[in-house]
Amino acid sequence: MILCKTESELAAMRVSGRLAANILQRLAAAVLPGMSTRELDEVARELIRTAGATSAFLGYRGAPGASPFPGAICVSVNEEVIHGIPGPRRMEVGDLVSIDVGVKYDGFIGDTATTVMVGQVTPEAERLVTTTRRALEAGIAAVRCGEHLSDVSAAVEQVARAGDCRVVREFVGHGVGRELHEEPQVPNFGKPGHGPLLKAGMTFCIEPMVNLGGAAVHVLSDRWTVVTKDRRPSAHFEHTVAVGAHGVEVLTAG
Repeated sequence: MILCKTESELAAMRVSGRLAANILQRLAAAVLPGMSTRELDEVARELIRTAGATSAFLGYRGAPGASPFPGAICVSVNEEVIHGIPGPRRMEVGDLVSIDVGVKYDGFIGDTATTVMVGQVTPEAERLVTTTRRALEAGIAAVRCGEHLSDVSAAVEQVARAGDCRVVREFVGHGVGRELHEEPQVPNFGKPGHGPLLKAGMTFCIEPMVNLGGAAVHVLSDRWTVVTKDRRPSAHFEHTVAVGAHGVEVLTAG
């Protein structure tokens, strides 16, 4: 069931969204060559604690048989698409580092992600990052009260394909509010004019996961980390948005 938020609930989500955005910006600026993903997670834990929030990811239970997620954030490098577990892996010049931040504050979630280019990257990698960011922007621009949810999905896929990239199909965006994952699911592919109609008060995450090579992905033995099957780079951007009567509001805008 898709729930529309009240104005008081939206006000609370604006606060959690701003917190998530601020933390993500500071983490992106903190990325340095030679830094481990675990060290970045430690920075995130302190930022979240100082903000008076909690991580929406730490301890999250995912697929059956998987251990609770051990990081405060997800850090995914190069071929890692999403759900990268912070650890000893060091970020080096030329890497693409996707950082996903989810915080809970006053009972509501803010969820946002970006991909950082570490130093100089290849032209192909830069094209991937630019394409994924533009795909997110196109998805947001397609959010209009009374239109179909699949219009958002189609807009994301169209931009990805125009950039000669492919969207991941097995993992999608999602509704968000008091819980990290609510209805509806928000695929990054599909035909326009289908699915639920967008209504004022709906809140969800648009999050293109875009690969430089093929669309196929694989989940590693840790039951969390999603990687590209061809091990080519991937990028990930995400915003939490709210449908308004006269437009869209990006709750995790910086």
